[in-house]
Amino acid sequence: MLLAGGAVLIMLVLTVFRNHSLTLVLTVLTLAFSLAALPVSSSTPSKQVTSLLVFDSYSLFFMALIFGSALAVCVLSFGYMRDRRNIKEEFYILILLASLGCAGIVASSHFISFFLSLEILSVSLYVLIAYPRSEPNHIEAGIKYLIPAATSVAFLLLGAAFIYAYSGTMSFSGIAFSSTNVSIAHNLFLLVGLVMVVIGIGFKLGIVPFHLWTPDVYQGAPAPVTGFIATASKGAVFALLLRYWTTINVYDCKPVFTALVAIAIVTMLFGNLLALLQSNVKRILAYSSIAHIGYLLTALLAGGKWAVVAITLYLLTYFITTLGAFGVITVLSGKQTDIEMLDDYRGLSSRHPYLAGIFTGFLFSLAGIPLTAGFIGKFYIFSANVDGRLWLLLIVLIVSSVIGLFYYLKIVVALYKPVDEQQAIQGAAPSMSFAGGIVLGLLTVFLLWAGVYPSPFINLVKIMVSGLN
Repeated sequence: MLLAGGAVLIMLVLTVFRNHSLTLVLTVLTLAFSLAALPVSSSTPSKQVTSLLVFDSYSLFFMALIFGSALAVCVLSFGYMRDRRNIKEEFYILILLASLGCAGIVASSHFISFFLSLEILSVSLYVLIAYPRSEPNHIEAGIKYLIPAATSVAFLLLGAAFIYAYSGTMSFSGIAFSSTNVSIAHNLFLLVGLVMVVIGIGFKLGIVPFHLWTPDVYQGAPAPVTGFIATASKGAVFALLLRYWTTINVYDCKPVFTALVAIAIVTMLFGNLLALLQSNVKRILAYSSIAHIGYLLTALLAGGKWAVVAITLYLLTYFITTLGAFGVITVLSGKQTDIEMLDDYRGLSSRHPYLAGIFTGFLFSLAGIPLTAGFIGKFYIFSANVDGRLWLLLIVLIVSSVIGLFYYLKIVVALYKPVDEQQAIQGAAPSMSFAGGIVLGLLTVFLLWAGVYPSPFINLVKIMVSGLN
C-alpha cells in the first residue's frame, strides 16, 4: 500500500511541478517508509491475507531485499539520469511499480496474485528497458524482453489451468493438499501443468534453453535497470519458485527431476562457457547471471532445510554483489551511452582507483573468492549439494565455477592493465554523485562483512526461512 500510494503521490506531484531531485527524494522516502513498515507487518498475528497473499518472515525478508535494491538503484540512477536528454521523473515511478510487482510475487500464495504481480513487474520493466527511447538499442532490448515475457505468461497460465483442472484450486496450499499421496508422474494434468509452470518461470529466470533474451536485454537496457532485473526481478521469481517447490513434492517424479538436473547442468556450463567468448562487460555479467541461476537450481534440486537456507543466503550475497557490479558500470557511464566494452575499462585503476578497487571486489565475489560474500553463498550451495548427495551436479558446479574465474579475471586484468594517457579511459566518472558513492561504499562494506564475519547474515537467514522449512 505504501509503494502504490507513493507512486500515485509522485504522479500527482508531477502534474503540478516537475523536478528531478524532488522526485528522487519522494521515491527514497516511499521506499524507506516501506522498509520501516516491514517490522510492523511481522508483528501482526495473522500472516495470511485472504488466500492470495501471505506475509510470513520469508516473504518479508525478500521484500526487504527488493526494497533495498530499489533504493540503491534509484540513488545510483540519479547521477546516471541527471545529464540525459530524456524525461527523468517517470523513471522513478516505474521503479516503484516494478518493486510493487516483486513484493507481490514473493508474498503470493495463489496463482491469481502471482499473475497479477508478475504483470505489474513485467509491464514496468518493458518501459524501463526502453526508457531512453532516443537510442535504437534500448527499444530493441525492450522488444526482446517483451516477447519472451509474453510467452512465459502464456505457459504459466496454461500450466495453472491444467493444475486447476485436477485440483480445483489455484492456491499453493490447496494444490499441495490435493496432490498428497498422488504420483505426479502418473497424473497427466499435474505433470503437464508442472512442466508448463517450470517453463514459464524458466523464461523469467533466463535458464537454458530459455536464456536467449538475457544477454541482449542486459546489453541494451540502461545500466541501473539491468542491475534491478538481475537482482530484484530474478530474485523475486526464484523466491516464489522456492515457495511453490516446497509445497509440491516433485522429487518422486523422476522424468521432471531428471529433466531439471539436465537443465541445471547445461545452464551452468553454457552460462560460463559463453561468457568466455564475450568482450562486452554487460554481456559477460548477463551470461554470468545465467550460470548463477544454474547454481541455485542445484540447491533447489537437493531439497531439504539446508537447501532453503543455502538458496536464501546465496540470493542475499548475490543481491549485494550484483548491485555493486552494475552500480560501478552505472556511475562510469557517460551522458549518452553506457561504458560496456572491455577496452573502455583499461587503465581504470590509474584514473579511478576507488572504483577499480571496489569493482575488483565485486568481481571476486561473483567468482566466489574467499573473504567475500560470494564465497559464503557458494559454500552453502556446495554444502546443499553434498547434503542432497547430488554428486554429478556438485562436480559440474565446481568445474563451471573454475571456468567462471577466467572471464572475471579478464575484466580485472583490464582494470589494472598499464596504458598511456591517450589510451586511458576518458572522463572522470560523469554520472558519479555523492549519494551514489555512498551506496557503492555501503555495498562494499556489506560485501566484506558477509565474507569475513558471516554469522549475523547466516543467523538472520535461518530465522527468516524457518516458516518455509
